[in-house]
Amino acid sequence: MPLFDTVLQEKPAIVLEMGYAFTKLGFAGEPHPRSIIPSEVLDHKTRSSSQTTPNKKLFDYATESELYDQLVEFLKTIFFKYVLVSPKERKVVIVESVLCPTQIRENLARALFCHFDVSSVFYVPTHLVVLATLAVDTALVVDIGYKEAAVVPVYSGVQAVFAWEAQPLAAEAVNEHIKGELILNGVEEHLLTDYVIEDIKVRTCFVTTKERARKWREEGTFEACPDVDYPIKGDEVIKISGALRETAYEVLFPEDNDHLNLANIILNSILKCPKDMRKALAENIVLVGGTTMVLGLASRLKAELLALLRTEQYRDKLFLKAFKFHNPPSKANFTAWLGGSIYGATDLVLSKSIARETYCKNQQLPDFTNYDETRSHGRI
Repeated sequence: MPLFDTVLQEKPAIVLEMGYAFTKLGFAGEPHPRSIIPSEVLDHKTRSSSQTTPNKKLFDYATESELYDQLVEFLKTIFFKYVLVSPKERKVVIVESVLCPTQIRENLARALFCHFDVSSVFYVPTHLVVLATLAVDTALVVDIGYKEAAVVPVYSGVQAVFAWEAQPLAAEAVNEHIKGELILNGVEEHLLTDYVIEDIKVRTCFVTTKERARKWREEGTFEACPDVDYPIKGDEVIKISGALRETAYEVLFPEDNDHLNLANIILNSILKCPKDMRKALAENIVLVGGTTMVLGLASRLKAELLALLRTEQYRDKLFLKAFKFHNPPSKANFTAWLGGSIYGATDLVLSKSIARETYCKNQQLPDFTNYDETRSHGRI
């Protein structure tokens, strides 16, 4: 029987992309995830008889055993509440960054194999599978999520891990800035829950132009966009100033002596690559992650990159003339999941997965950068 017939007749693999803030889940071969849910579990340690059990972030943990327990509880919710299938003897595709901590990878594999008896796990790197949605093999992938912005070049289908760059310039920094400004403006802190801050950011804020940002930094005040009223809890109204709406995302472009804003780490990543790769990477930039969906980010980033090329820091090192951005066929917050869905629908899920029998022998996971180890341990 041909291999593709075998793949089609088997049950589709479950595809998971577990981010710090949100988790995308669904089945291989589908064009979009079944659900996008917060990466949260019940915090049983702080519950009391008079209150409901609060939530805590999935990846907030003190010990490795606590992380394992939280992963098991979260996976139960995924399998039995959202995808509604038994995980036993199922194939699972995990979309994760090559920068993911080893402790998380190992505990996730242990939970899937030892607690849920899945038949195999296929780890695919986020920055590489994004390119499958565009049918290209070379790009500079900029992933701006909740905790950090990570830049990884991919050239001819190979991740240039030696040239990666990352900085804590992402949604968390924006949320903290918005919350701090609202508290300074007299808003009571108990009203500003994580959900409210996220909703204010999505509904009211945008990235302003480079010229207006420079005027705001130099003069301190400028003619901002109109203020808006944000109703909360029925009878409360929070006033969101026009200045805050325009400048909330300026934390992604700090001007300091370290020269490490979002545009800087992109150019630094390109600069670490060989000269014959740089032009191709600059003309194939892919923005992924929920934070990149904000209005005006791509145009502002392009303006910042072109301006940096004229500075003394890069003038005599990078001889680039243009930056071009791809437009993936999906929303930026689940482009990586879609790439995992594409990979999970191919025969790679049979030939490159880690089988339960193989894992039980030594309980070791092959590293993304060790191809020999991947070949010896990854066959089913």
